[in-house]
Amino acid sequence: MRVITLLLALLALIAPTAPAAAQGNPFGPVIMVNDLGITGFELEQRRLFLELLHAPGNLAKEAEKALISERLQMQAAKLAGISLNAEQVKAAMEEFAARADLTADQLIVELAAVGIEPQTFRDFVEAGSTWREVVRARFAGRVTISEAEIDHALSPLSDRGRGTRVLFSEIVLPAPAGQEEQAKAIADQIAQLHGEAAFADAAKQVSASASRDQGGRLDWMALDTMPAPLRAALEPLAPGEASAPVPLQGAIAVFMLRAIDENGAVTAMPQTIDYAQFLIPGGHGAEALAEAEKVRARANSCGDLYAVAKGLPETRLLRETRPQGAIPADLARELARLDAGEASTALERDGNLIFLMLCNRARVLPTGTAAPSRAEVANALINERLAAYAEGYLADLLARAIIRRP
Repeated sequence: MRVITLLLALLALIAPTAPAAAQGNPFGPVIMVNDLGITGFELEQRRLFLELLHAPGNLAKEAEKALISERLQMQAAKLAGISLNAEQVKAAMEEFAARADLTADQLIVELAAVGIEPQTFRDFVEAGSTWREVVRARFAGRVTISEAEIDHALSPLSDRGRGTRVLFSEIVLPAPAGQEEQAKAIADQIAQLHGEAAFADAAKQVSASASRDQGGRLDWMALDTMPAPLRAALEPLAPGEASAPVPLQGAIAVFMLRAIDENGAVTAMPQTIDYAQFLIPGGHGAEALAEAEKVRARANSCGDLYAVAKGLPETRLLRETRPQGAIPADLARELARLDAGEASTALERDGNLIFLMLCNRARVLPTGTAAPSRAEVANALINERLAAYAEGYLADLLARAIIRRP
């Protein structure tokens, strides 16, 4: 499972460009971030360090972005009264070096061979580790992961959308400090809307985003390029459905899926499918379809179907768990469209309407591969949420910073 780390986020922040080295004295400040300076020497050292890490992009610009961000992060840490002691910094350096199967001292030797000072390595690691502590102290109390979210992450359905693009709309409500509950109440009402027209009308009235004049409509977007919280909000939706409110930095958003262009409905990894068939006499006749709607109203899960079938012949309800490739083609096509707890009435057999419900999907892991524990999945989801909060917080710090070049 891919876990988004805050250290990598340092390589994707936006800030103005600056020369790669100071004019004249390399130890004089070439950029001032609020009241803290960045020297030409630091810029060149960070560029060399990023080159060694095989970072993408224009490394001179990326070095500047990272150092500006780190100055703001360390200022935020100071205001929060958060700092690392020497032992903590040393441990963080060892952890980073271990990714290359080296000790911190061995990595320092490797860095010195290409002209990178030990302090450059230390500053990089200390800033990243301190920022993680700042983010956890500030936002950890806001992050809760439900059992349903863990179930979804463990399911192959969590892979749905790889290579997929979606068309969706947004409503963004300001939620300044002290007004979060009012914004949440409005967002909860918006999340109950059904249909694009109603959502567009609400966007024009209350949304604070630039898309409000277009009814909140946005262009096609690839799911795999989206921030994790937005991707997680959109993935479970069917066209015309609105998401649950999504907390942002200083705002709350609701999204509505309008269309989806998929490169395959489910992951290609082998799966076992747990599904149930409840047979209703009468094929696609009006009475059978009406009976199917009654069943749909009573059954939110496969377990509910046992109560529906109580007292009926055992042949009316069939539940099976099979490898995906062993399921009859007509059933497999319908099941591929469903999420757990959803049902289809598109098929019939021997004069019976098939009320087909997907119970669950499970990955078939390669031999010798252990599935992640629920605790590991929960921790990964927490880290993704915290990364999203960190991104928004840092963007706010950048927006309020005074950045100048002497």
